[in-house]
Amino acid sequence: MISTVKIQNLKCHGCANTIVTQLSKLDGVENVSVDNETDEVSFSHNSETIFETAKKKLSDLGYPMEGETNSLPKKAKSFVSCAVGRMSK
Repeated sequence: MISTVKIQNLKCHGCANTIVTQLSKLDGVENVSVDNETDEVSFSHNSETIFETAKKKLSDLGYPMEGETNSLPKKAKSFVSCAVGRMSK
């Protein structure tokens, strides 16, 4: 199945690169794409457990789902993820 989620703290293509790279490393997650204009991440998965794992990974990277708590540490993590994504292009 394909899921699309709206996330917070998405700033640039560096962020998108980190998200694609890190989610693609998860077993059972494929076809990851990020839309910077709509702040949405789409990916294929085959179970609810994998979907929840991907959501947690996004939050751990600093990109929580819209509506979730967006604490200062999560915002800071997103800046680090952004920088890493820019360097690894």
